Amino acid sequence: MRSYLDFEKPVAELEAKVEELRAMAATDNAVSVTEEIGRLESKAAQALKELYGELTPWQKTQVARHPQRPHCLDYVRGLITDFVPLAGDRKFGDDAAIIAGFGRFRGDSICILGHEKGSDTESRLKHNFGMARPEGYRKAVRLMEMADRFGIPVLSLVDTAGAYPGIGAEERGQAEAIARSTDVCLGLGVPNVAVILGEGGSGGAIALATANKVLMLEHAIYSVISPEGAASILWRDSTKAQDAATNMKITAQDMIRFGVIDQIITEPTGGAHRDPGETIASAGDAIAAAFADLKGLGRDAVRKARRDKFLAIGRLPAKTAG
Repeated sequence: MRSYLDFEKPVAELEAKVEELRAMAATDNAVSVTEEIGRLESKAAQALKELYGELTPWQKTQVARHPQRPHCLDYVRGLITDFVPLAGDRKFGDDAAIIAGFGRFRGDSICILGHEKGSDTESRLKHNFGMARPEGYRKAVRLMEMADRFGIPVLSLVDTAGAYPGIGAEERGQAEAIARSTDVCLGLGVPNVAVILGEGGSGGAIALATANKVLMLEHAIYSVISPEGAASILWRDSTKAQDAATNMKITAQDMIRFGVIDQIITEPTGGAHRDPGETIASAGDAIAAAFADLKGLGRDAVRKARRDKFLAIGRLPAKTAG
């Protein structure tokens, strides 16, 4: 059953009428409603197109968090063959919030890392809603170092509200684990590509997204803190999250303008959850193109390209003499 966001109410009403008419036609063969169904479907599609053509930053935040949006494991199943997951950080334990392993992407060996939010209550609890603990980032470090040793490119699929802020996580060195993962990303001698699938929250996202190429889905968000968190700090009122989202510049369109990301991956009209298959296929093509751009670079060149990319963020163009 399709889940609708608050701002999608006009579309929800039209599509509900379409379902009612289809049910009526199925139970009464004498009733022909084909023409009316077609008219309503066309109207719903147009309404959806108009809505998604001018989403506000807060609406994009809602889309990025949609419960039916495809998550890391959906992309792994759709894009990766011969996937072998690996567990544990060899220090404390395993963290199910981070999916990590090796497989093949379009015939080539690849290391895959990603935040998994889960798709129902049971899996969301298992994966801690995609909020990783220190052992999750240390697992990522372990696999990145292994991939670097064997010359295997790294793909990161980022979708997290942020690293888990619990007492246990802090006691086990959450900040150090995030910093160490970011450092290893920067020092890889193999190409790495990151894709922001939904939420790219704070250091929890950066720990995996410090890559040669950073791609972002059209309705994903990338921020230093959640809009609710920012509103609580700035106005001491989390209900002003909509204002915070607008002022924080967190959309893919903002990120490409600031040079934080390299490419926006177009989503189907209505968001990735409307057609997960098309979204995953589009992401696969963009990932393949990103790795193709990096193919043939030596280890030093890969590191330099990554370093230059991040040093350039926020810098003003040099003034010309004259």
